[in-house]
Amino acid sequence: IDFKGVNMVINYDLPTSAVEYIHRIGRTGRAGHRGKAVTFFTEDDKPLLRSIANVIQRAGCPVPEYIKHLPKLQSKQKKKFIKKPLTRESICTTPKCFLKKGKRKMKTTKENIKEKKKDKEDKKGSKLQAVSES
Repeated sequence: IDFKGVNMVINYDLPTSAVEYIHRIGRTGRAGHRGKAVTFFTEDDKPLLRSIANVIQRAGCPVPEYIKHLPKLQSKQKKKFIKKPLTRESICTTPKCFLKKGKRKMKTTKENIKEKKKDKEDKKGSKLQAVSES
């Protein structure tokens, strides 16, 4: 899928490989247009940073010195990260007041569905009684 006009990509979690990083940011700056990519990372992501930093540096972009001097990942470690990425807490940017309203709506719709099913069952039951009485 090609999305035209994408000029910025934000990665909220660090890709597990340089190939995955390239794939993610490849949606920006297409056809000679300029684009930006922002990637957030944590202390736990540091082992993965060096390979991605090498890709960024080869593309001619600046890379902080501390990232260049991080230790290289061994192939066993790389495979481990690819098979089982880091688990993270989910991020929610929706204000709590909206979430509470959504839960209330869900409860009421679930209650409405239950009531409708109950009404249908009651109608079926009353029809069966009327048929059996006649």
